[in-house]
Amino acid sequence: MRRTVFNEDHEAFRETIRAFIEAEVVPVYDEWFAAGQAPRDFYYKLGELGIFGINVPEEFGGAGLDTHKFEAVLYEETSRAGVQFGGSGVHVLLALPYIKMLATEDQKKRFLPKFVSGEEMWALAMTEPGTGSDVAGMKTTAKLSEDGTHYVLNGAKTFITGGVHADRVIVCARTSAPSAEDRRFGISLFAVDTKSEGYSIGRKLDKLGLKTSDTAELAFVDVKVPVEDLLGEEGKGFYYLGHNLASERWGIAFGAYAQAKAAVRFAQQYVQERTVFGKPVAHFQNTKFELAACQAEVDAAEAVADRALEALDAGELTPAEAASAKLFCTEVAHRVIDRCLQLHGGYGYMNEYPIARLYADNRVNRIYGGTSEIMKSIIAKSMGL
Repeated sequence: MRRTVFNEDHEAFRETIRAFIEAEVVPVYDEWFAAGQAPRDFYYKLGELGIFGINVPEEFGGAGLDTHKFEAVLYEETSRAGVQFGGSGVHVLLALPYIKMLATEDQKKRFLPKFVSGEEMWALAMTEPGTGSDVAGMKTTAKLSEDGTHYVLNGAKTFITGGVHADRVIVCARTSAPSAEDRRFGISLFAVDTKSEGYSIGRKLDKLGLKTSDTAELAFVDVKVPVEDLLGEEGKGFYYLGHNLASERWGIAFGAYAQAKAAVRFAQQYVQERTVFGKPVAHFQNTKFELAACQAEVDAAEAVADRALEALDAGELTPAEAASAKLFCTEVAHRVIDRCLQLHGGYGYMNEYPIARLYADNRVNRIYGGTSEIMKSIIAKSMGL
């Protein structure tokens, strides 16, 4: 089917990214996989390539664009090659919208040039042990000092992608207790320097998938955060978090669709090369029917993901539409990747084959950014149920 979502600029970017992946990532990806993270200097290469600055204003060293379409190309090309760019997706998809939306001019001058170059990698610390999707239940606190020059941060966070290499982390913390009427009241956001005294990285978590993106536990013991590093207004953090969830959920939806598309490609190649009973596996009717069914599902997911992308770029993607796209695309990817792994037989279970890594990487899509159950609740509420 002919797509209309991308133009010549996006396709030229695609060629650049594909060549970069082949030259800089594929030859060393097994080393990253074994190490459990991409090396820190890789992010400088992404900065040099201009990936971090696409949506950053020109005055701060970026390209000054306002679109998620180049990110979409990245999702497709990394999935196509069976690789991940470490924790860099969090840097761009999660952290940047908060900086652009909330940072003062002074903060943008301090933060954005280093953000673009990769000198300062960013992460987002929202989830806490025991709270999961219940953001309003967070216990981490940030109390203003008596002289009003800084906040004192105490608490812990977990499942923080990019947390090992991060130089700055947007930390969600309570600056006041929840009110009786609103549990979400009193949360604020801070751009915390990870070199601060009292800031520590706990375990680098051993995940089922996404092996090359570093995910960590973080702890804060009397960390002094200058008042100049408060992002936005005090107490409005929950509103800010909700505002950016649509773009985060679009990213997960599009990434899941791209993984499903890649799975079909991997399976199609495999069944044409692998012979059983003297014939290519692709010769058997079951193989043809399975791949045809998977392709039909991928076509549908592509249409949903593209529609959500256009709505996001137009500033019109609603929370319910983002939830619907995430629910649909992640469920499709789950079914498609499972069926494509099955076509690989026993080899599909081996990590040396990209389909096995894809299977593990994909599983979290129905959990993070809001579980599938949360997505159904959002959709149901929009239906008046």
